[in-house]
Amino acid sequence: MAKLSLFERRRRRVRTALRARAGGKPRLSVHRTGKHIYAQIIDDKDGRTVAAASTLGSKSSGANVDAAAQVGKDIAAAAVKAGVKTVVFDRGGFLFHGRVKALADAAREGGLEF
Repeated sequence: MAKLSLFERRRRRVRTALRARAGGKPRLSVHRTGKHIYAQIIDDKDGRTVAAASTLGSKSSGANVDAAAQVGKDIAAAAVKAGVKTVVFDRGGFLFHGRVKALADAAREGGLEF
């Protein structure tokens, strides 16, 4: 087997810890690229996406903290509309700072608990 990259090792470690602590809660998964940031709430028990938001459809660039905060507000509104109040935050292999932290803080302000 090929060695895993540091990012992939960190991603697997985070996901494994989340599964141990999730207790059946849906997970707020975050993915970021150089141009955009994506967030989705996934119900792993049913294997479906409950809500999703990204900077793809927005006019502003996704490569800044303000756009990430807007995605956090959007995902929180979509989650509350879908009836989800409590989630576990899955940052993937990304460190919790910058755009990922801005998205998480905005989602908390929008009504999600994690």
